[in-house]
Amino acid sequence: MTTATDLKYAYYPGCSLTGTAMEYDVSTRLVLERLGARVAEIPGWTCCGASAAPAVSALLAMALPARNLALAERDLPGCDVLAPCSACYLNLLAARREARRDHKLYARVQDALTAEHLPWENGVEVRHLLDVLANDIGPGRIAGATERPLAGLVLAPYYGCQTLRPYAAFDDPEHPVSMDAVLRAAGAEVLAWDKGARCCGASLSTTCREAALPRIAEILRAAAGADAVVTVCPMCQMNLEAFQRQAGLTAPVAVLYLPQILGLAMGLDAGQVRLGKNLAVPPGFLARLRHGPPAPQPATQAAEAG
Repeated sequence: MTTATDLKYAYYPGCSLTGTAMEYDVSTRLVLERLGARVAEIPGWTCCGASAAPAVSALLAMALPARNLALAERDLPGCDVLAPCSACYLNLLAARREARRDHKLYARVQDALTAEHLPWENGVEVRHLLDVLANDIGPGRIAGATERPLAGLVLAPYYGCQTLRPYAAFDDPEHPVSMDAVLRAAGAEVLAWDKGARCCGASLSTTCREAALPRIAEILRAAAGADAVVTVCPMCQMNLEAFQRQAGLTAPVAVLYLPQILGLAMGLDAGQVRLGKNLAVPPGFLARLRHGPPAPQPATQAAEAG
């Protein structure tokens, strides 16, 4: 594991962060830089297989992420691989763990990589962005980098499925809490809710929408007491943001990436964290972020106003 004094990582952005989730990539790099962490993008990285490869070939589903791990070993030795996308993180971690468990599978993957003359020792650690923020960097350093505390903002931490399932590497998949301390370190209040680990429907939002929409609606309605939902997964972010109207919501709910909200707390502006790329940011959200909640009226004034 990378130590707090040597925060350097082999960065694997994955496909989503170079396209539909570009704001996640940009804000991640900026926030890590503010926190003193260095990232070097893995040279020549390719798709990890996403959710499509397992349906095509079990070997391909392992060889694609293994190739990226092998590149990190060769070109960025000594660095943990950091993956912000939960699906990418899961695929990379699965390749590492399953190859350690199944020696025959490991040998088949090694054989497949010989076509590129790429050895794979399977020694590099795979880390999720949330794990790095919560455990390598820690709340203390985040609090120290906060210039504009999120005082008065209530945030609903949403983890989704793939961050912690099936490998509970750094948090409890049923009752996760790792994001809570990170958000509190930036000055926010954390919504007490039980939907943070509930499935959002994943790819069912495009293949079987009638199954996904009730799940999206359940999560967003449970977050009604929050100023924003905060997530670390591009698929979750898209589902919770893009399908709000179809899920029956009448008022938009902000769904931000964790480094976006941290970046705002660290003094970055909305343009720097690419808030304009988000589809559902209520008009008053940025004003509330800048000025905090409205001051409570004295009882006499409130009675007269009523």
